[in-house]
Amino acid sequence: MKLTKEKPESFEACEDRKGKMTLLLACVTLVATFGSSFQYGYNVSVINSPAVSMQDFYNQTYYDRMGYPMDSSFQTLLWSLTVSMFPLGGFFGSLMVGPLVNKCGRKGTLLINNIFSIVPAILMGSSKVAKTFEAIILSRIIVGICAGLSSNVVPMYLGEMSPKNLRGAIGVVPQLFITIGILVAQILGLSNILGNTEGWPVLLGLTGIPAVVELLLLPFFPESPRYLLIQKGNEEQARQALRSLRGWDDVDDEIEEMRQEDESEKLEGRLSVFNLCTFQALRWQLISIIVMMMGQQLSGINAIFYYANKIFTSAGVNTNDVQYVTVGIGAVNVFMTCIAVLIIESLGRRLLLLAGFGICCASCAVLTVALNLQATVSGMQYLSIACVIAYIIGHAIGASPVPFVMITEMFLQSSRPAAFMVGGSVHWLCNFTVGLVFLYMEKGLGAYCFLIFCAICLATVIYIFIIVPETKGKTFMEINKVMAKRNKVQIDKEELDEFQTPPEKQKRKESGLSGSVL
Repeated sequence: MKLTKEKPESFEACEDRKGKMTLLLACVTLVATFGSSFQYGYNVSVINSPAVSMQDFYNQTYYDRMGYPMDSSFQTLLWSLTVSMFPLGGFFGSLMVGPLVNKCGRKGTLLINNIFSIVPAILMGSSKVAKTFEAIILSRIIVGICAGLSSNVVPMYLGEMSPKNLRGAIGVVPQLFITIGILVAQILGLSNILGNTEGWPVLLGLTGIPAVVELLLLPFFPESPRYLLIQKGNEEQARQALRSLRGWDDVDDEIEEMRQEDESEKLEGRLSVFNLCTFQALRWQLISIIVMMMGQQLSGINAIFYYANKIFTSAGVNTNDVQYVTVGIGAVNVFMTCIAVLIIESLGRRLLLLAGFGICCASCAVLTVALNLQATVSGMQYLSIACVIAYIIGHAIGASPVPFVMITEMFLQSSRPAAFMVGGSVHWLCNFTVGLVFLYMEKGLGAYCFLIFCAICLATVIYIFIIVPETKGKTFMEINKVMAKRNKVQIDKEELDEFQTPPEKQKRKESGLSGSVL
């Protein structure tokens, strides 16, 4: 059935009706990102500072049970499990995204997800009193499930609620709160605050506070309008949600764009992960998110943080003061992610991806040289510090925040949950792999291990430059049309024209695209 617009608005009227940041949209963004994304960042960093105190607790608990000290190799195994269970839980959480968001909705999934934060927070907070390190290891995998769900569902939820001219900026806010979570964990983990023998159980238990806040506040905010209309078929609720989010009553344009998306997908049905992997019309979108997610995690961000302490110590920073320098690096990460929020809508996603991975590539190359010349050439240690800071800047403006924005934008409603499952699974598996093999790489290759990360960043830059299109300011359907050409899928140009606003038609006419899309 053809859908038509009764009265096209004038060019000026459509320009005036650009989506704005309403109070409700800002509040739901803050509640969702603080309640979910913040926890992800917090739990990434929270066990770094009190690691020695926690391992002493493991050993003492074992001694109290068995009557003799824990073998060092067994202690290393237990600590490795404590660290690695988090990304493994994240992988399991990513596999749960599709079924939960389709059945319970985006908001409903986030509310359910708080269970996977509050329960482990209680277990970890009481583990010292209960004298059980097993509870900590179990809690790490549960809180990893929470992070796996939130890292995928929050960008999906916010991306589907945002107007197209704010979708990129709002889509970066989850990454901003991840970096804030990392910074807060670093600050609270200082040895004179909670990163000590007495304070670490409280430090681990604090992760439940954002979950409680989200559980209390998120029910007052609307569900994703696209989910309500396309998947639940409830147009009235979708209209109400859009009106409250946009701050005006006339939301017909967005409703019709959603209807067009719904009509175009009815033949496909809801795509599973297997269907997504075999569906020609989404082939390059799928390859693109896999490449970007692999590049994000295999680009060396974990290695940079691991090496940072050594680099700062070699530059003359007192061992006891390194923790404060680490907090400073965390602050740089937060600041540059704030910059990414502000510039993504003006510079676009593609440029930030290219610049971000390009800076990371150059930083890894120069860092390799600086580390190898550090013993023989004066001043190289300061160049190493500059490379670390430059790398953090590059990752913060492009490699970290933008790939999740691209997943939201490059897929339509029926395939988006499956796409997030694939992207999230790749993200967490690569995270787990780096944590597993990096120590062996560092032992075998030393500073030359950064050349591997340099090559990965370079390959990602080349792929993005050749394949990935700019998605700034486009509707989901328009992005789908752009990718159709690369996927060699025929589309009806009239369908695109029919649902474009006058400004978009004018832009197409001026750029000479009044003919066939393909």
